Amino acid sequence: MNLDQFKPLIVYTIYIASTPEKVWEALTSAEFSRKYFSGFAVEMEPKLGGSFVVHAPDGSEHIRGEVFEYDPPRRLTVSWNVNWPDLVEKLGTTIVTYEIEQAGEAVRLTLSQRHDRELSDDILSGGRTGWPAILSGLKSLLETGKAPHIEMAPPVRLLEALKAMGIKVP
Repeated sequence: MNLDQFKPLIVYTIYIASTPEKVWEALTSAEFSRKYFSGFAVEMEPKLGGSFVVHAPDGSEHIRGEVFEYDPPRRLTVSWNVNWPDLVEKLGTTIVTYEIEQAGEAVRLTLSQRHDRELSDDILSGGRTGWPAILSGLKSLLETGKAPHIEMAPPVRLLEALKAMGIKVP
């Protein structure tokens, strides 16, 4: 897959009072991710070409992808394909990159979500709603030892747009 064809459509930067190694561990560990990612568990093979899977709290496979860049504790790029029928076929693959940089006494974490095609704001509304909550939980967990429980409604605009495209949603 040629990553150069993917353009960033969502970019977030957050500063965390932590170390690059701890941020890396939080992003790549099922134990950590369950705490800040609403019970979802990130599991991955720690190598280029390795599998990247996110299991829902009930154990089902919610996201499946592949590791495209693996440079601990600086950079991780994975494909992020939600396991809904026809979604990837109609919307293409999503590429998520985490860049971790020391910034004085903090770590600058930049997340970009890239796509190989233009997508509507309605389609992107899911990530634009979810990523700030996920990153805020990550920051709180690393800085205080506790992630807040963040109530989030289902991404209505996204779900309606997917239904209009004929994509079956849960």
